[in-house]
Amino acid sequence: MAGDEDVAQRDLMTLVVDDAGSVVATEVIWEPYRLLGADGEVVTAVAGYLQELQASGRSPATQRSYALDLLRWFRFLWAVGVPWAQATRCEARDFCRWLALVDKPRRSVAANRPTGVVNPVTGKRSPAGKYAPSTLAHSETVLRSFYAFHLEAGTGPIVNPFPLVRERAGGRAHAHHNPLEPFGHERVGRYRPRLAQRVPRRIPDERFNQIFAQLRSDRDRALVAFWVSTGARAAELLGVRGGDVDPGQQLITVVRKGSRAVQALPASVDAFVWLRLYQCSLGSSVPVGADDPLWWTSRGTPRPLTYHAARAMFMRANEALGANWSLHDLRHTAAYRMARDPLLPLCDVQWVLGHAHLSTTQVYLTPAPSEVIAEVMAHHRRLVEEAQARRQPGPPVAPGGGQYRPESLAALFERTAR
Repeated sequence: MAGDEDVAQRDLMTLVVDDAGSVVATEVIWEPYRLLGADGEVVTAVAGYLQELQASGRSPATQRSYALDLLRWFRFLWAVGVPWAQATRCEARDFCRWLALVDKPRRSVAANRPTGVVNPVTGKRSPAGKYAPSTLAHSETVLRSFYAFHLEAGTGPIVNPFPLVRERAGGRAHAHHNPLEPFGHERVGRYRPRLAQRVPRRIPDERFNQIFAQLRSDRDRALVAFWVSTGARAAELLGVRGGDVDPGQQLITVVRKGSRAVQALPASVDAFVWLRLYQCSLGSSVPVGADDPLWWTSRGTPRPLTYHAARAMFMRANEALGANWSLHDLRHTAAYRMARDPLLPLCDVQWVLGHAHLSTTQVYLTPAPSEVIAEVMAHHRRLVEEAQARRQPGPPVAPGGGQYRPESLAALFERTAR
């Protein structure tokens, strides 16, 4: 294998990567997703890795996300003509360069939408034309884990093409971390990009009321009310069953995304009111058992409501206002509301949000950009008012610097009048 100083130079400008292969969903619980090659056959190396993820307790959504990252890698290898088991650090380096500079494939629906434009209502940028740094970091982590799995099993190259940084080559990240101190940002992969710390955006109260008024059904109002009062993730709330709702205790039980822990979350009274109105509107064909899904589609044959359908519902309400908030922004909004309440301890907010570390919850103590701008503008107005007050004329001053006594002025002018 070539070293770092003696590597072949590949012309990435003329490289054409075809959309060969695909990730397909199956009805088999033992193999929820498969990666198919250009010939339509299952890629066995990826199938074994996905089985390892399933055995490690990873959800089907995680398996799909990892399979999509692997599909981009295999498409690149097919384009350069290198088998996956013979990939070297040169291919890994060129792939990370190519992924950082190439344009993302765009669907026909979003082909005419502008990219990277700031929304005037929310202040959020629309998705850019390039892959985001978070996507590059996730891809590097997945591919390094994929080759680490085959390296341990003895079915891949003897050296991982995606190496650790030089100072971390001999050990794991955070190996000597003090548990009493917060985790620092340590780079693990050599080709992993640096990620900027982003402050979550919340939906202002007046804008939230406008979006809520655009919702078309009691089901949609109940969903949004639960999202903004519990802080649950979109998929967590959509997976709720009929027996997971306890209106008497004002609780709704969800399964956490990462830990898969079952947790009861308190919700607002309004959320349960909208939920009851939605349940009263359901037809007799919709099952309402304790093990049946709580949320159903409202058109055609009733089917369990999926994330994509719920996202489309929220996007329609957004479009009426010209906004581009997402379902996850509802979680940020709930977190900001709870974290800003002086009577609610931050450790309680951490428990509700399901954060493993308190430092993750502390980010919601950071003021929103709009709030900072408003406070600074008010500061400038106060400075102007104070300067104007200092320039206002005071009472008449004598040439010597003192002031005339009122009784002396009265006696003087009285004599003059006589």
